[in-house]
Amino acid sequence: MIKSLVTVTLWGLTGWTVASWISLTAGWVVFTGGLILMILASAMQLSQIRRWVRNLDNPPPVSVGPWNEILAPIYRKLKKNREEISELNKHIDAIMSAAEALPDGAVTMDDNMLVTWCNGIACEHLGLNLETDRNQSLFNILRDPVFLKYARQPEWTAPVLLHLNRDGQEKALLVQLTRYGQGQFLLVTRDVTQVEKLETTRRDFVANVSHELRTPLTVLLGFLETLRDMPDGSLTPEQKEYYNNLMFEQAQRMQAIVADLLTLSTLESSPTADGDPVDMAQVIRTALEQARVLSNGQHVFVTNLAEDLYLKGMETELASVVSNLLTNAIRYTPKDGTITVSWYKTEQGQACYSVQDTGIGIAGNDIPRLTERFYRVDRGRSRATGGTGLGLAITKHVVMRHNAELNIQSRIGAGSLFTVTFPRNRIVQDAA
Repeated sequence: MIKSLVTVTLWGLTGWTVASWISLTAGWVVFTGGLILMILASAMQLSQIRRWVRNLDNPPPVSVGPWNEILAPIYRKLKKNREEISELNKHIDAIMSAAEALPDGAVTMDDNMLVTWCNGIACEHLGLNLETDRNQSLFNILRDPVFLKYARQPEWTAPVLLHLNRDGQEKALLVQLTRYGQGQFLLVTRDVTQVEKLETTRRDFVANVSHELRTPLTVLLGFLETLRDMPDGSLTPEQKEYYNNLMFEQAQRMQAIVADLLTLSTLESSPTADGDPVDMAQVIRTALEQARVLSNGQHVFVTNLAEDLYLKGMETELASVVSNLLTNAIRYTPKDGTITVSWYKTEQGQACYSVQDTGIGIAGNDIPRLTERFYRVDRGRSRATGGTGLGLAITKHVVMRHNAELNIQSRIGAGSLFTVTFPRNRIVQDAA
């Protein structure tokens, strides 16, 4: 403003000087021309400002007369605001990235429980689709009666466990509602399906161990009470021997169960090691000698062993796999049945150990559960043959520790084929 007044004053002085020297009319002409030039210059400056306003991200015009003092602080403020907004956006992006990386699901809602945002895990847990479910009521998406009852509470001091069925799969979710901000709600979901399965497995395991040990203990206690209460000389030597043999068998059974449990515990807790080259053909021959003793000449053994095929692994663990599969074949193959044992290299370069029998076979619905602890297709027969119900569970753990795969094929009355396939990187090319 001061500059404009100064400029007008200068033009007035110039006009007065011209009027004094030439004429009054010439003075007014000069003064009027000066004002017109000022108006034209101001118009040009306003035009430059108008173009700048269309894109405030650019610096203002270099020189726009008196407007410089106004535009410069405006531009500095705008620039500072842009920098602050950019910094805030970075923080928001970081928070959103962190929310997306959470192992738990998160859903935000307004005061009417309408979905405003959710992360990817929540989409997996609840089947949400943010594009279609945004601004939809959570109660229309999650219609579980347990959750509806939980959500109607005035406060949510603890989470609630929901069992949902999505795509034919049962899923256990721990869900927690909480308030935040001004009239906003947060729903946090955690998948505890695996935890529930492990807890169920643990309970079943404890119950099975108790049951398996209770039977031989009951037999032992029964015989001991009988022997304690009977008067001296009331039993013949043959009866004493019979009782002693039965008690010895039950004690051996408990010992076998405890030994297998300790083996399983060791396999689960010890770190996996690469091991050393193992002469699998020799390991299998040793197991076959023991198997023939167990068979007592009642079965026909056919062997097909590759002598130069060595495997890198833990010999004691591999020996347990070889022995367990052989023992199972003997127990479940009737007299005069054939058991074929093979150790060979496949066309794909893998190493395979297989045991095929002509036994009673296994029903298809039982095959997936054979490697569960204490699972038996026929409990009575398994106990009669001395099985602990842990052999295949041990086999499964050893197979996994050696990066191998256990495949089971069987039909009722047609026998079974157990195959353990080891990867090529486990084969030792030069054992020496």
